[in-house]
Amino acid sequence: MSTDAYDRLSFLDSSFLMMETPTSPMHIAASATFEAGPLQTADGGVDIDAIRNYVASRLHLIPRYRQRLAYTPLGNRPIWIDDEHFKIDYHVRHSALPKPGDERQLRRLAARLVSQHLDRGKPLWEIWILEGLADPKTFVMISKVHHCMVDGVSSVDLMKALLTAEPSSIGEPPPRWNPRPAPSRWNLAMDSLERLACLPVDLARSLPAMLADAGDPDSGLRAGVKIIRELAGVGSRVSVTPLNQQIGPHRCLDWLTMDLQEVKAVKRRLGGSLNDVMLATVAGAVRRFLQRRGVALGALDFRVMAPVSVRTSDEQSTLGNRVSGWMIPMPLHERDPLARLAHIRATTQSLKDSKQALGADVLTQVGEWTPSTLLALGARVAVTALPFNLIVTNVPGPQQPLYMLGAKMLDNFGFIPLTDSLCLGIVLFSYAGKLCWGFTGESELVPDLREFVADVEASFRELATAGLPSPKLVAVAKKRSAKRRATRPPARRRPAKKIARAKQKKRLSS
Repeated sequence: MSTDAYDRLSFLDSSFLMMETPTSPMHIAASATFEAGPLQTADGGVDIDAIRNYVASRLHLIPRYRQRLAYTPLGNRPIWIDDEHFKIDYHVRHSALPKPGDERQLRRLAARLVSQHLDRGKPLWEIWILEGLADPKTFVMISKVHHCMVDGVSSVDLMKALLTAEPSSIGEPPPRWNPRPAPSRWNLAMDSLERLACLPVDLARSLPAMLADAGDPDSGLRAGVKIIRELAGVGSRVSVTPLNQQIGPHRCLDWLTMDLQEVKAVKRRLGGSLNDVMLATVAGAVRRFLQRRGVALGALDFRVMAPVSVRTSDEQSTLGNRVSGWMIPMPLHERDPLARLAHIRATTQSLKDSKQALGADVLTQVGEWTPSTLLALGARVAVTALPFNLIVTNVPGPQQPLYMLGAKMLDNFGFIPLTDSLCLGIVLFSYAGKLCWGFTGESELVPDLREFVADVEASFRELATAGLPSPKLVAVAKKRSAKRRATRPPARRRPAKKIARAKQKKRLSS
């Protein structure tokens, strides 16, 4: 079987193509701020040619960035083939804010870029270099990569390929690239027929392992069957909220930075994982947000889908999607932040014990056996039927600074695609001692995204100070202590003459 000239997309990768609609572009985006450093030109701009040459010199590390989509004649299955017309200028673009560009202008431009679909006739990624910021010594890089190429974890590997741990003034010369010839329709048809012919044999080989898993109560297959049963039973009970309306094509973006060490200190004091603390923070923010919208929280069933990586140690440098998800009910009715955290800790521990993430990954693997028409239907049902109201993904990033040539990256905010009735998505990315929050909203339905960001800040501060004496009480206690010291009578002291006589008497007696 001649498969050396193309690569097949997995079921999960293909599903992100199938889910894409005119109102739902399915790419992952990010906004990163850099110190311009040696990339700053004499007129205060950014050396875009140096950046293009540098990115081109790194593409041999990520071959997918020079591949485009094609489709098989039988089954219309998507495949990757080398783009013989690849041009770096199309993918690394240059723009500017009207000087001096403030953060509000930056958010608007970034949102407009993120709202635009990627061209499926070309490799599915873009990088935009934006200059004209209020701080002329910095620039911003907006990146877009289609979700069919990467998940949250493998995108960190891509970032490490494009960036380096040490500043460098000169990029390596790129190795010569020779695109592989695209397969003919005849070869693709023959390969598809051969795969279909081998399918019964492959299923027969996997049957013993499947039967063993079916008999093992701790297996991923049993967990997957349990998930199907649970989703069928609880999906209809998920509440509809202002964050769950049919979305349009336009997006709004925002971001927030927290000190990672402060967040870890809260985790150590209150217990649980860093993810538990962040989910509890989100629960408090959603509670504030919905209360302001006039939503009654008492009987609300609000669930967060938290993507979980199932990537093994052998897959850390591979592309594609190896991610599953947890469905976590949010205790929005709880007024006490400690009670919210305790509830979420118990839930996440139960999900770890039940191996739900592993089970969900088994379901995506089973999807490889179904015809493409059923895959398309399943991809749509997966989003419209799964019981969750909000996506919150936590991606661990590198803790040492990264550089593009000599330009130091200062922060990095991620933005996830929205689809159907999901009006808000949150990405947490830890980098170089910072916790970077990226918020993607539907611009018409969540015009108050800035207020939600403020809710996140207030919710974390509430959790960070929970169980500690309030600053007001501490101030009152200090005031009372100072008052007592001021009114206390001075200690009686012995006259100096008596002290001198006592010392002289002591010397004579000795």
